[in-house]
Amino acid sequence: MNSSISWDVRFLELFERCLARYQRGDGDWKQYYTAEELGWLASIGCRPREFFDFVEDCGDSGEPAASTALLIAAVRRDYFAVKQGGKVSTAELRPEDLAEREDDSLGGMPWLRRILAKARAKLRGELHPDVMYGCGGDRMFWERNGCHGADFLRAVWAAGDDDERVVAWVKGER
Repeated sequence: MNSSISWDVRFLELFERCLARYQRGDGDWKQYYTAEELGWLASIGCRPREFFDFVEDCGDSGEPAASTALLIAAVRRDYFAVKQGGKVSTAELRPEDLAEREDDSLGGMPWLRRILAKARAKLRGELHPDVMYGCGGDRMFWERNGCHGADFLRAVWAAGDDDERVVAWVKGER
């Protein structure tokens, strides 16, 4: 890959190459990336498995689109550079740490407590490989509440630890 192209173009080129490989029936995502690509993904705060999760879902259902994956990656990349100074976190949000899917104890909205924990972990690069920010349930939440996954991630970043600020944002009290 040409190292002089901007990161977004590089991201989309890698996404399309991996998607084509996946659509040909090759699901061995650990073999998708060169050592240089792995280093580049790390430089933008993206783990290979989470990149593949977007590719796999796009290949299976058509969503999220590459552009959505890029927008979400852009928020993570910015957080990684600005808030984390390029330092990788060693913490991890595991599947068993998540609220139940139908838990509506936050703002009366099922899934909000769950997706909020995932968004905070996504920002910090702390998602366990079996937890995906942007999974089908997350996409249903965004659709049901009229928001985009990247915008939700930015709202969570802006809210910090203030859950009620996120509730207000989702309810349109922006």
